[in-house]
Amino acid sequence: MNFALKSFSPWQMLGQRTIRPIGATAINGIAFFKESLIAIDSSKGYLLQIDPVSDNTKILNPHQTREFTDVTGLAIWKDTLWVTRNHGVYTCKLSSLGLEHFVTLPYPANGIAVWESTVYVSCQKLGYILVFDGNTRKEITRFYAPGVGVENLAVNEEILWVCDKTEQTVYCTDRATGEVQFSVLTPFESPTGIAINNTQKDQQILYVAYACEEPYVRDNPNANPNYELAYRDRTFIHPLYYHYDPHKHYALSNGYLLEMSYVEEISPIEEVYLQQLEWRIALPSNSDRQKVKHVEPIGLPFKEESIDGQKVAVFTFDTLTPGERHIFGWKAILEVRGIKYRLTPKDVEDIPELSPEFAHRYLVDDDDLAMDSVIVRRAASEAVGTETNLLRKMYSIRNYVYDRLSYGIKPYIDTPDRVLERGVGSCGEYVGVLLALCRLNGIACRTVGRYKCPPYAEYQQVPLQPDYNHVWLEFYVPGFGWLPMESNPDDIGNYGPYPTRFFMGLCWYHIEIGKGIPFETLTSKGTRLTKEDISIGELAINHIRFTILEELPPFEQNFPQR
Repeated sequence: MNFALKSFSPWQMLGQRTIRPIGATAINGIAFFKESLIAIDSSKGYLLQIDPVSDNTKILNPHQTREFTDVTGLAIWKDTLWVTRNHGVYTCKLSSLGLEHFVTLPYPANGIAVWESTVYVSCQKLGYILVFDGNTRKEITRFYAPGVGVENLAVNEEILWVCDKTEQTVYCTDRATGEVQFSVLTPFESPTGIAINNTQKDQQILYVAYACEEPYVRDNPNANPNYELAYRDRTFIHPLYYHYDPHKHYALSNGYLLEMSYVEEISPIEEVYLQQLEWRIALPSNSDRQKVKHVEPIGLPFKEESIDGQKVAVFTFDTLTPGERHIFGWKAILEVRGIKYRLTPKDVEDIPELSPEFAHRYLVDDDDLAMDSVIVRRAASEAVGTETNLLRKMYSIRNYVYDRLSYGIKPYIDTPDRVLERGVGSCGEYVGVLLALCRLNGIACRTVGRYKCPPYAEYQQVPLQPDYNHVWLEFYVPGFGWLPMESNPDDIGNYGPYPTRFFMGLCWYHIEIGKGIPFETLTSKGTRLTKEDISIGELAINHIRFTILEELPPFEQNFPQR
């Protein structure tokens, strides 16, 4: 039998792979130059030339690594290299690499981008992106930085791309005004550099560098026990795919095809006898960023119900007797992507009133929210002050809760009044406080979530188990719809400024299940059982498994058209 090998050009292969430079520890600024990727390893001072297809890596400055140590930003215009180091901006010819001073900032310069004679420099301490004339070295103007973290830059024609490490976000901004057009979440944490590949005809691809430390279990033969926790550098470069829908006010980014299973194993702490038992488990939801491709039962068959528009699997037992054991649940194939909505306070100034149906359902205390307690009502008033704009109110409530709570895991969930008194809360308790304050301020909201896929996108075809369950919320904007907001991951402490990466945004690893309804309930002889009657956690052991099958292909259009 004869096989014909299909040939691919290097640039056809480039858009489908992660670039892992050999010997690099912390890649920051990156830029494409001809058919190579140029990158700076800031910790070693290496200026690297990387083959994007083979990862073959060459040090371009073997005798000048000291001069390039602590460089964070890098840009190339024609044959000229631009870098940021400490407070300074420097430039040189690629052929000589002798750095010449361009300008000094009052605070550390972070990222840099160059288009013709215009030089863009980001500075986190100033909170601005500074714009200089490359010929006169004079500042032309400055824009507010769109995020709160260290930002790196890339520019192409009319677009200035801003990559924020803390926000885990890339912003598409107008390079003349700095106005944000849209933003996309990166599929990995700690983005540290951004570049545009213009090599392929009629196609431009964004590439983002990442650098962080990752924990791992080290086998140390000199220790007893010999396994110990250690950390190592992790750095790589990956294409960033996105699709912007201006009519729906959101942008999607890299996605993955996942297999998720949720299974209960009957293993009671104390044996029970239940008649006509119906065990309901919510199924994954369809949304702008999540598509359910297939669902099938595990262990036992189920029938599918719809509760308030959400799909639920119902497992039926005539009787559940002492000593009886079962494994049952569901497995789903999902397409999941990152999503970031963009609404401004101006967009919601003239929205319609909340409908009576939504007010009756989503402005009430239906989940032990302690909305009648003095401490919760006072917090609801303090959180918004005199603000009337829905979006600003939501943002103020989030920041108020972040100022007053710190994250901690507990085996049970307290009511919001006790959580506010204690000042420490789990993700579920953050959600409870946010729900109470929002509803008291007339903002309809509901609980979403239950699990996140372990965010190891490179671990494909390998079973993964999450450490904990997780919940977040959605708030409703009349005329627009439901918008997501994380519970606690953006609470980085120190009273802010807090990132907004998950304010109206979710990453690919968030799995949306059972929006606004309980994740799991029991009914016996037609009567719903409460926690006081029987606890599901004392009746069964749950097993959650994720398998990342593959990365979803790029969107057809990957660059905005002007």
